[in-house]
Amino acid sequence: MKLKITCLQMDILFGKPKENFKAAETMINKALKTQPDVIVLPELWTTGYDLTRLEEIADKDAASAIAFLKRIAKNNQVHLVGGSVANKTEDGVFNTLLVIDKNGNIAHKYSKLHLFKLMNEHLYLTGGSAKGAFTLENRKFAGMICYDIRFPEWIRAHTAEGAEALFVVAEWPLARVSHWRTLLIARAIENQCYVIACNRAGSDPENVFAGHSMIIDPWGEVLAEGSESEEILEADIDLDKVKEVRKMIPIFADRKPEFYR
Repeated sequence: MKLKITCLQMDILFGKPKENFKAAETMINKALKTQPDVIVLPELWTTGYDLTRLEEIADKDAASAIAFLKRIAKNNQVHLVGGSVANKTEDGVFNTLLVIDKNGNIAHKYSKLHLFKLMNEHLYLTGGSAKGAFTLENRKFAGMICYDIRFPEWIRAHTAEGAEALFVVAEWPLARVSHWRTLLIARAIENQCYVIACNRAGSDPENVFAGHSMIIDPWGEVLAEGSESEEILEADIDLDKVKEVRKMIPIFADRKPEFYR
């Protein structure tokens, strides 16, 4: 099964949801010209890392973002891995990844499990408690958010259950761009899956972000990689290649999980 993947490497305006919705729609409309099957947005694309004001600017129950993504998905028959948004609920503010299928249905919502203390996420966000697994076109995928990629056991919990591609949405800083590239390629190789990673570009008052969104195949080959600037990144993937690679080197059949504790 072949899919055209498009990543929107946005420069997110700090704490300005209305402007970011407009910017996202402009980029999406441009991306749609090449008729992608899946469009991917970055982490916290509505607010950026304006954490101290999340109680004020977070999207209540992610309602605005969901309505926005549903409209675009249904009107254009395109799947959306809609990045993540600051999602204000009765239980706290979550960093929630939204997946909307091409018919405008919610395929999955995943709230970031691993909160990044170096950027004070734990002070303003509540950690999730569910997996990132979802299906589109009857194929298995998984969604992760930024810091999650430093936890290979969390990734493996999804690929061991059949996920063929990992979608990563991020606001990864330029200071650690070498970690970003190395970890993503490693996750692809060790899980024999595609890795589709959409990072933001630009800066906020505290950070400069890396860009370098990447689409990587199950052998660890980089099919496409962005620069440090705002741009649209595209590549075609073939999910049947995952089965071929996993058959050639059967790591999942050869695992010994009873010894891994």
